[in-house]
Amino acid sequence: MDKSACIAKVEDLYQRDSRKVFATLVRLLGDFELAEEAMHEAFAAALQQWPEQGLPHNPLAWLVSAGKFKALDGIRRKQKFGQLQPDLQRLAEELGEHQEYMAEQEIEDERLRLIFTCCHPAIDARIQVPLTLREVCGLTTEEIASAFLTQPATLAQRIVRGKAKIRDARIPFKIPELAELPARLDAVLSVIYLIFNEGYSASAGDAAIRRDLSDEAIRLTRLVLELLPDPEVMGLLALMLLHESRRAARTDENGDLVLLEDQDRSVWDRQMIEEGKQLVRRALATRRFGFYTLQAAISAVHADAASPQETDWHQIVALYSLLLQVEDSPIIALNRAVAVAMRDGPGAGLEIIDQLLRHKELAQYHLAYSARGELLRRSGQPQLARQAYAQALSLAKQAPERRFLQARLAELDA
Repeated sequence: MDKSACIAKVEDLYQRDSRKVFATLVRLLGDFELAEEAMHEAFAAALQQWPEQGLPHNPLAWLVSAGKFKALDGIRRKQKFGQLQPDLQRLAEELGEHQEYMAEQEIEDERLRLIFTCCHPAIDARIQVPLTLREVCGLTTEEIASAFLTQPATLAQRIVRGKAKIRDARIPFKIPELAELPARLDAVLSVIYLIFNEGYSASAGDAAIRRDLSDEAIRLTRLVLELLPDPEVMGLLALMLLHESRRAARTDENGDLVLLEDQDRSVWDRQMIEEGKQLVRRALATRRFGFYTLQAAISAVHADAASPQETDWHQIVALYSLLLQVEDSPIIALNRAVAVAMRDGPGAGLEIIDQLLRHKELAQYHLAYSARGELLRRSGQPQLARQAYAQALSLAKQAPERRFLQARLAELDA
């Protein structure tokens, strides 16, 4: 492999797998900041050495090993100048004795281990999910804040507190015993769901879809289902599979968004759909289902419709009403409003959306204004539709969504 190809391989590994390497280093080093620094130094070393020496047999294991010894070198330098704390002294001794070769699958599973660590009951529930999204998935504080409809500065403070709690309470980096799993399950599923959402519809950037994140979320959920065959784990996996089945139809050849009603349903992945529907049936049969299973059931209704006109909107509205009883969320209420509009006409949906926009939770949520603009357009109110789309455009950060909104505005101007 020539030098440029080697550099490209390192860059690709960084984009796809840097958080896997980071998760392993966190477990080995027991410190988030130290692991972050070691991970970056390992990739820098790869950029220097691989073009000259060639690709190692197991690149991820090489990066973990390099990061570990970079951290050890840093600890020894501090030791030399008498700056070593007792905890770092102990860590240096452990690393010096521990020549570890990580198999590929072991590194894959480190991320699940780190998720369970970040979701430990000793950590404030408000901190668990944003901490995991930042440290396990590498999402920026701004991306996480967008998912939580909150301010980046507030989330940044929570993340710092979460890392300090793990360090000070010496929370172990491991998957808990079977008896301890249910106590952490809600937080773990919340994290995985948000990972998938960021992959399914990126909050910012040039691409509408980040396949690496959605694939990782599905893989992690399968691992959790092996550990604990809970109905809501089945429901979450079903939901992700049913959404992911539409991936090929969700964007056109230019990377622009295609709305659900305009998608070519013949390219939907029927194998994913069938697996998702089977999981929904299994979860519903337990009669212990909740938030994720109900959402999966809604997606299954969409998957059953051969065309947009055949969609059973009565059933979808009923499922959203039930979902709101489980989780009183403004975003779920917004989705229900759109379903009501499809069932009863745009005016009925607009009435609900206008009520929702009076609450501050959706004030900065671009999809609320986009939905309002679409219903105003369909109800023959182009001037008001233009105002709503312009408001959505001012808030949208993802390039394909911005192009979609600009196209709608151009149509209204024409």
